[in-house]
Amino acid sequence: MIPLEDNATDIMGKAQRGLGISDSELAKKAGVNAQTIRKLRDGDFDESALEVAPVLGLDGRALGEIARGEWHPKKIESLEGLAQFTTDYNGMAVNAYLVWDPATRVAAAFDTGADCKEMLRAANRHKLDVQLILLTHAHPDHVADLPALREETGADVFTPAREPVPGAEPIDEGKKFRLGNLQIDTRLTWGHSPGGMTYVVTGLPRPIAVVGDSLFAGSMGGGNVSYRDALQNNLEKILTLPDETIICPGHGPMTTVGEEKQHNPFFSGRV
Repeated sequence: MIPLEDNATDIMGKAQRGLGISDSELAKKAGVNAQTIRKLRDGDFDESALEVAPVLGLDGRALGEIARGEWHPKKIESLEGLAQFTTDYNGMAVNAYLVWDPATRVAAAFDTGADCKEMLRAANRHKLDVQLILLTHAHPDHVADLPALREETGADVFTPAREPVPGAEPIDEGKKFRLGNLQIDTRLTWGHSPGGMTYVVTGLPRPIAVVGDSLFAGSMGGGNVSYRDALQNNLEKILTLPDETIICPGHGPMTTVGEEKQHNPFFSGRV
């Protein structure tokens, strides 16, 4: 079982940095003392965190579930046409995906991870023709093995226009791809990075959203470029998809729109 990307301390830290709230301001608004904030920052979670959560725009119930280890997204049942690959990039686990049309065996790779060898072995095992490489964003852990993947597959490579990658064609929101009987739509979900792109795949028994670092199970990518826009884009462009949509994040386990609406502290209660 792939662990959650973020713990409760990580989640609170992302929200606090995103909102630009100092420790002293947080303590004052939450009605707790500075020692409580220090303890939370050190990972010593107790019920006082539930008082801090609303100040950070977080749902205290959902945050408590994660802090106590009471929630993990349900395991996604095997779906023909979807495979996840997790590789190590400098001590950090990063995901990449293959999505294919079972009828025609044409496939798209989403990101490369640190090493694409297992992805290539899976493509050979399933007799897939990888025609597209679609990049969610250009952070190094997600494109580290692009030269090898491109050389081995001969696939066309596309990257968000706001995040150019050598040898990749830039695309904007609204670009559509056909992959056999599948359709892939693009949604700009920037905020963590300048041009983060979510790819929504329809035509399999369940819709799929490959979201990069825009959204994680129980968390989200840090709003390195714009925290507020990251939140808004996730709410408007990912969490409005059908509840059964499988979310394929750049880190951590796969999840669903329905689970995130109920259990993600950043969004529970907002949708």
